[in-house]
Amino acid sequence: MKFFLDFEAEIAELEARINELRHVSNVKGNKILDEISNLEFKTKKLLKAKYSSLSPWQRVQVARHPERPHFIDYINGIFKDFEELSGDRNFGQDDAIIGGLASLNGQSVMIIGQEKGNDTSSRIKRNFGMAKPEGYRKSVRLMNLANKFNLPILTFVDTAGAYPGVGAEQRGQSEAIASSIKTCLNVNVPLISIIIGEGGSGGAVAIATADRVLMLENSVYSVISPEGCASILWQKEGFDEIAANSLRLTSSDLIKLKVIDEIISEPIGGAHRDVDTTVENVKQSILKNLKELGANKNLSLLSLRRKKYLKYGSTLRV
Repeated sequence: MKFFLDFEAEIAELEARINELRHVSNVKGNKILDEISNLEFKTKKLLKAKYSSLSPWQRVQVARHPERPHFIDYINGIFKDFEELSGDRNFGQDDAIIGGLASLNGQSVMIIGQEKGNDTSSRIKRNFGMAKPEGYRKSVRLMNLANKFNLPILTFVDTAGAYPGVGAEQRGQSEAIASSIKTCLNVNVPLISIIIGEGGSGGAVAIATADRVLMLENSVYSVISPEGCASILWQKEGFDEIAANSLRLTSSDLIKLKVIDEIISEPIGGAHRDVDTTVENVKQSILKNLKELGANKNLSLLSLRRKKYLKYGSTLRV
């Protein structure tokens, strides 16, 4: 059974009617087939209209859609021979971040990403994609390993933010995030980050300080969640949508602000409606950007990356 967002009520009604007609017990006549065809046309037209004019808050909802493809879907759809590498060699294993070696069109790469899980048990196991210090220290270990063996690094961002629990703070959450950002800025290999769902706060930036930051069309990337922003500014419920509309967290806003480098298109109706096409779009974007970065062999990626982020404070205009 499909999950529909609040603003998709009309679409849900049309699709329910289509399913009813498809299960009519009588032999399907031309009239029924014609009606199904007309309803499918109306649904597609409505989807296109809705998704071409989504508000920032609606894009937040789409980015959080429970059927949206997660990092595991990209591992299975893009890479071959994935070999997961676990643990931070200090405290333990954090399942909110998955990382390891893989093959992309015959090229060895290091892939690291946040995984939210897709059912109750996996969401609990993955802590809803909110990593603890050991998760970011694992990322540091894997990035340094990739740097040692001259392997491109690909990171996939999908988190509401780093885990804010007492234990995480006691084990040095802020230091772990800062160390991960520092490592991103210090590796000499190509580093590409793809925001596939939510990019929340330092928990996202920790693995997204990259040469190229790519972003799926309906993903969001922000210093704080709309709910967090609303609770700080208004200190009461009911302002989440206003906060989302003010944060400039959509891909179209961020490409204008030059916070991201490229928008990856999604199928009409969002990534969750056609996972295979979405995964393929991400793959092609990664290959294109890897090729472009590989063509700059005479330039220092490390130097260019540092200059890119040093310019942020002087060039951003809200």
